[in-house]
Amino acid sequence: MRRAFRKITKQAGIGTAWTPRELRHSFVSIMSDQGVPIETIADLVGHAGTSVTEAVYRHQLRPVTTKGAHTMNIIFGDSRHG
Repeated sequence: MRRAFRKITKQAGIGTAWTPRELRHSFVSIMSDQGVPIETIADLVGHAGTSVTEAVYRHQLRPVTTKGAHTMNIIFGDSRHG
């Protein structure tokens, strides 16, 4: 598996230092950046709940958290932002 993956990444021009596991992190980052809910991301990566997803991928989920907080500020009003 790793040899085949290395061949693919080499042909893609991104080097051979990548591992298949990094695809999960990239996937979570892309989904998070696109505003996909944490529950959906957790389900898509095969986690039973959101706690593992949040613990392992916390740094990649910040955009989802930030977007959620911003939305709540719009709904309930935030005196700091107008």
